[in-house]
Amino acid sequence: MIVDSLTFAGDGLIAALDEAGIERAIVCPPRARGHGYDVENAQANALAAERPDRLVAFARVDPLAPGAASHVEQARGIFLHPWEDAFRITDPAVDAIVDGLPVIVATGYPFVSEALQVAELARRHPETPFVATNGAQINISGLGQEDAFLALEACPNLFVQTSGVYREDFLEGVVERFGAERLLYASAFPQFDPRLELLRVRWAPKLGDEAQAAILGGNATRLLLAGTGPG
Repeated sequence: MIVDSLTFAGDGLIAALDEAGIERAIVCPPRARGHGYDVENAQANALAAERPDRLVAFARVDPLAPGAASHVEQARGIFLHPWEDAFRITDPAVDAIVDGLPVIVATGYPFVSEALQVAELARRHPETPFVATNGAQINISGLGQEDAFLALEACPNLFVQTSGVYREDFLEGVVERFGAERLLYASAFPQFDPRLELLRVRWAPKLGDEAQAAILGGNATRLLLAGTGPG
């Protein structure tokens, strides 16, 4: 089973999943225009309810918006985008909404969600699984890459996604140093093409069949989809 560990709800989603051979996907709303995500989360939930065999909705939360905690009450997981919603991932307001549910963090953005900042939050909530997008960095090189490794070493409850990672050696390094269970496939559709994002994993020559199976679905099913219906 191939599981997309984060994409966005919207037109063409199911067709894109079918074309890439992706059985299930975690979805959440894109950026809202205004404060809060009441309408957008409701739309993502409705889409997931129409196709419960294919989609699981995570609640997108702006922790600085009024009523932010209400989005978490019935959520299966949380998506945080500090860059688009203008908050730091280390802000105390984030602690108030993190309660053990899986949390996916848009990671690598300067000053607000760099790898070591996400690691600081993960250390404060050791029972919560945190998943960093973009390989926990944007540039995938130099100090950003080393910070991603330092964050993974410091926090066993921190995991990284493959979305947009154009260096197969980085993916191989994560598996070599921390195990395949710390890496999850994600397409970040519609920003990226799910077919290309799958190839980023399949082209990594040092990843065997067992590791690829874990990255392409097993890890997301274990971490993010437990108790959400068909596996």
